[in-house]
Amino acid sequence: MSNRYIPHTPEDIRAMLDKIGVEKVDDLFADIPAEVIFKDEYDIPSAMSEIELRRHFRDLASKTRRLTVFGGNGVYDHYTPSVIPHLLERSEFYTSYTPYQPEISQGTLQYIFEYQSMISELTGMECTNASMYDGATATAEAAFMMVASAKKKNRVLMSATLHAHVQKVVKTYLGFHGVDLTVIPEKDGVTDLDAMKGELEKGDVAGAIFASPNRYGIIEDYTGVAETLHASKALMCINADPSTLAVLRTPAEWDADIACGDGQSLGMPMQFGGPYLGYLSCRQSLIRKMPGRVVGATTDASGKRCFVLTLQAREQHIRREKATSNICSNQSLMALYATIYLALMGEKGLIEVNEMSVAGAHYLHDRLIESGKFTDVYDKPFLKEFVVKTDLDIEAVNKKLLENGIMGGISLGDGRVMFAVTEQRTKEEIDRLITLMLEA
Repeated sequence: MSNRYIPHTPEDIRAMLDKIGVEKVDDLFADIPAEVIFKDEYDIPSAMSEIELRRHFRDLASKTRRLTVFGGNGVYDHYTPSVIPHLLERSEFYTSYTPYQPEISQGTLQYIFEYQSMISELTGMECTNASMYDGATATAEAAFMMVASAKKKNRVLMSATLHAHVQKVVKTYLGFHGVDLTVIPEKDGVTDLDAMKGELEKGDVAGAIFASPNRYGIIEDYTGVAETLHASKALMCINADPSTLAVLRTPAEWDADIACGDGQSLGMPMQFGGPYLGYLSCRQSLIRKMPGRVVGATTDASGKRCFVLTLQAREQHIRREKATSNICSNQSLMALYATIYLALMGEKGLIEVNEMSVAGAHYLHDRLIESGKFTDVYDKPFLKEFVVKTDLDIEAVNKKLLENGIMGGISLGDGRVMFAVTEQRTKEEIDRLITLMLEA
């Protein structure tokens, strides 16, 4: 075999070429102009033995420092149960492809169905799709759903208290699809609901998107917001951190129509920015506007329970330009990750994660205020993330922390710093952070 990654033998290739009447493989590319074909040697390293390759990757790994993380801003250092990588790295999960043939894809379809069920339980919503690429694109897809569900309304409102990166992605998506977007300003760290009401009076709003907790870690109060939106025949969407839904009011409890967000907080390592997982849930009445895949449970010819892809008439490969979205893929491997994590943690475990996080975050917050070097920016309730203000040189402070193996708070400008504390952080680590910051 000439190449271990290509299963065809030279005899197989010869037989195929003879069948189609071509002398050699290069003849298949004869239409490509010779001047655009690269003829030099590829600048790639030479092959390594197994020992050399292991040594090479060990050297690369040694350059990566493992830090004690006190930064958040949408990505959080939650604990990863050790069993998850062992299950996730099984070949049937790593090599599985789109489960279009249910006869041979029952395992994949089942874990996606379980994922959908778990996210629906977390959010309180009736339906969940098979997952999206990440939380930002899931939010953009939620905006499309609201416009597709509205009658002759082409404008979406988005709170300024959503994560800045999410806002940018939504603006990009909607801008290239001809959907009008208006950002609702923030007031004292939360959504300016009076400004929202003013926009609704214009009569062209399909829906509005909010965050829980918001970009500053604040837990916003959305009492009456859904009622106000529904009175204007507009929908409500909440971008929620799914791990916090074990203790905070769910999107369904706020009477939202759509829930979305990033699943990274469900035990996924920070891993330099991805891959992560986007989730998207909604009321049953909106399911035909929901993009992506939906796995359903049914029975086979023998009456046994089985799983299938369903409601595919919404998909771009069938409806094409009439589809709500052109998304027809999902982060299946990361959906499995979230499923295993949620199954391991259970309701009790998720509550404990949040109890430990809120205790650590409030301990750090109080110690910083007591030091006299920090003051509150927003006097609002928070769970695991908060913003304080200081006259200290944050850049110099974070440099000193980094030298000591700590990722400090994230600077928001004007002396504002945002800290996040998860169940991973110990009292000793928090005390050390404070000592080093004050010394700096």
